[in-house]
Amino acid sequence: MPKVKVLNMAGKEVSEITLSDAVFGITPNEAVMHAAVVNYLANQRQGTHSTLTRTEVRGGGRKPWRQKGTGRARQGSTRAPQWTHGGIVFGPKPRDYSYSLNKKVKRLALKSALSAKAASESVVVVDKIELEGFKTKAVSEMLGALGAGKKAVIVMPEKCDKLVKSAANIPGVKTALINTLNTYDILNCDTFIIAQDAVSKLEEVYA
Repeated sequence: MPKVKVLNMAGKEVSEITLSDAVFGITPNEAVMHAAVVNYLANQRQGTHSTLTRTEVRGGGRKPWRQKGTGRARQGSTRAPQWTHGGIVFGPKPRDYSYSLNKKVKRLALKSALSAKAASESVVVVDKIELEGFKTKAVSEMLGALGAGKKAVIVMPEKCDKLVKSAANIPGVKTALINTLNTYDILNCDTFIIAQDAVSKLEEVYA
């Protein structure tokens, strides 16, 4: 079972915690993690892109010249695709890119990502994350004391508006709850910071 030091917000060691093998100690499945990341990114796409076909482009209603006798190729409209300002052939149209993954695949991908972070010693457990007010500086100082990288995910046991809004101004820092965690954010961060109370909740849900 992987053991991790429990730090306080000042970066000092308070105690030690043993993480569950079922969540933080499995062999990471790269194929499943890749599938989960592709799924997450696809679901983020708005799909609002749109191009105009020859029926939607303005103009081109009149035949540009007579059918025969000019020596030029026959043309029916100046808005055919081969013309400048003509319609687009097979261009993108608004569509829904989202699709769903099997629930077991999602769970395995999440546990694989957590295990990969634990194996690379990128998991930081904090005894308590408490802020007196809405202060970005306090979160920045905490991240510095914990030795966090440029990208960090802070996992809370329950929603804390002070932490969410204070961390929102820091580039590369995300906050999450147990039920909003996703494989992409875990793999994309340099440091995975989690409150000690959230560890037990996470293991309870995914073990």
